[in-house]
Amino acid sequence: MIRWIVTFLIIALIAAVLGFGGVAAGAAEIAKIIFYIFIVLFVLSLISSLFKR
Repeated sequence: MIRWIVTFLIIALIAAVLGFGGVAAGAAEIAKIIFYIFIVLFVLSLISSLFKR
């Protein structure tokens, strides 16, 4: 999942440098959404591993 975030951030940076503002904003938004999903899943994984013990 981190690989997807980095991919979309690189796409956003390249698009911003080349002047494609809409594409850059869209890629940055997708990266941000995937990052939040990753954080939620990571926290849930930590909590579930604490309750397993």
